[in-house]
Amino acid sequence: MADSKDVDSTDSIEREMEQTRDRLASTIDDLIYRTSPKTIVRREVATVKGFFVDPAGNPRTENILKVAGGFAGFVAVIVVIRRVTS
Repeated sequence: MADSKDVDSTDSIEREMEQTRDRLASTIDDLIYRTSPKTIVRREVATVKGFFVDPAGNPRTENILKVAGGFAGFVAVIVVIRRVTS
């Protein structure tokens, strides 16, 4: 016959197992959400948008000009290389 300590111990272990199972399920759900391609794309789009637009929705002109200048410089280098090699 099982005494009350064994029953309490068994109940306690079962509760701990259920709590652990719930935490594990929550962690797995969180990992699935974080690694979802749609979530990754949204996160990256928000990062790029944050570089070009401030939280108030105004464009960050200095960053836009830096990127435009870099692109213009890249195109200029390509044009020069093509003219030199032709």
